Amino acid sequence: MSVLAHPEQLHPQLWRAHQLGRAVHAVVPTGFDALDAQLPGGGWPCGVLTELLLAQPGVGEMRLLAPVMAKRLSAAQGLAQEGGGVMLFGPPALPCAQALQQLGVDVGRLVVVHGREGTRGAAVRHLLACADLLWALEQALRSGQVGVVLAWLPDRLAAETLRRLQLAAQAHEGPAFLLRGIGERCKPSPAPLRLALHSGHGPDELTAQVLKRRGPAGAPALRLALPPVLPAAARRRWWSAVSGTGASDPSAPGVGVSRARRFASAAADEVDTAVPSD
Repeated sequence: MSVLAHPEQLHPQLWRAHQLGRAVHAVVPTGFDALDAQLPGGGWPCGVLTELLLAQPGVGEMRLLAPVMAKRLSAAQGLAQEGGGVMLFGPPALPCAQALQQLGVDVGRLVVVHGREGTRGAAVRHLLACADLLWALEQALRSGQVGVVLAWLPDRLAAETLRRLQLAAQAHEGPAFLLRGIGERCKPSPAPLRLALHSGHGPDELTAQVLKRRGPAGAPALRLALPPVLPAAARRRWWSAVSGTGASDPSAPGVGVSRARRFASAAADEVDTAVPSD
């Protein structure tokens, strides 16, 4: 009778349609309580792919993932592990080292991998995947020696390639994130977790919506407060440029929502995907 009353207890991968599924793999807290409450197990899953679909690069994805990167690096250092670093595959620009350090990420254990065309291929990589980059990504996942994997992949990616990466991720003990365009949201994917990310109403806000998970569909969009990294002076310059009125605050008269959104995107892009100046 108890089994009939609770059939989800028959197997870890069974869940009721109105409930979040139990975590099949280990999870790492996201650092955002509201987001943890929407994810099975309460965090980013390990040993599987997580797809983050971006309206555009630089909406705040690096600050969203900074807590998990910092946590995994800290755990690996505490255990004196040689592996456990963070690998970035094909980012559209070099992340800002100063901002990552401010967010607690040890940039000395961060590895950036580009294809054979180097950073010059970033402008067209959203159209065509680099074969050697995909090979390196798959090998890194299969090695089981990387703490966190982030890979910016093109929209035109064969379903077979995604399945191969999902199989490779099963040997990976940490979270693995594929960052792709928002246009892929209606296409099937083997990743058990998919989120859509948009810029919020300011430089330190991100809108996240769970598109796919082991649980009920139709999750509400979440407005997440990102850790601020822009200095006050830069913040005032950005608001003034966006408003066109000299205002230094988005609530000032003449600062419209559309302008605030453009500023949020531009500011996030500077923080999340900028090359630091000397």
